[in-house]
Amino acid sequence: MEPGFWHERWQKGEINFHLPHVNPRLTAGWPRLALHADTPVFVPLCGKSLDLLWLREQGHPVIGVELSPIAVAHFFAEQQATPTVTNRGPFRAHTCDGITLLEGDYFALTPDLLWPADPPATAIYDRAALVALPPAMRVQYARKLCELACPGTRMLLITLEYPQERRAGPPFSVPPAEVATLFAEAAEIDHWLDADVLADHPRWQANGIPYLREHAYCLTFR
Repeated sequence: MEPGFWHERWQKGEINFHLPHVNPRLTAGWPRLALHADTPVFVPLCGKSLDLLWLREQGHPVIGVELSPIAVAHFFAEQQATPTVTNRGPFRAHTCDGITLLEGDYFALTPDLLWPADPPATAIYDRAALVALPPAMRVQYARKLCELACPGTRMLLITLEYPQERRAGPPFSVPPAEVATLFAEAAEIDHWLDADVLADHPRWQANGIPYLREHAYCLTFR
């Protein structure tokens, strides 16, 4: 999707992708990464997700990147927090209490803008980024993510799978075979969850979607 699509969604408040609670797949899957509490965590296309707060509560310095200034402003306003705003390369960095949101284009990121110098360990969390993008952009997204990951970076990735021809994304269907195509050369992949979640989404059922599966993976980048 082009940047204008997401700017319009935030301007109109059409953000049904935003969860009003912490994602239970995050709380269930994060311990599988076996990270030290001080490991910095990158959250691409983060919106105003409450998952950012949960990760910070575990002790992690959290770095999100978000295109929409509305999303960034809403995140801190809803936490009644006033961030310090600085320039970081082409991004505006909004920082408060261990959370930094980089306002700008994910594809403009470089490792030096993202991670502290020589980090002992790094991590990535993706619940709503990969599934937000159409196929060609998913390839670009994954290529950039592999550039940003350090050797040994651990990642928790959550995707959806459904018959794409029955519904226009986003969120898009990203089946396990595509995850392997995108990341197998760069990372070891542990596919630890394959759950039938159609019963949790009555609107999808009402629209005739025959199946909806949620997948979760732990990736370790080489």
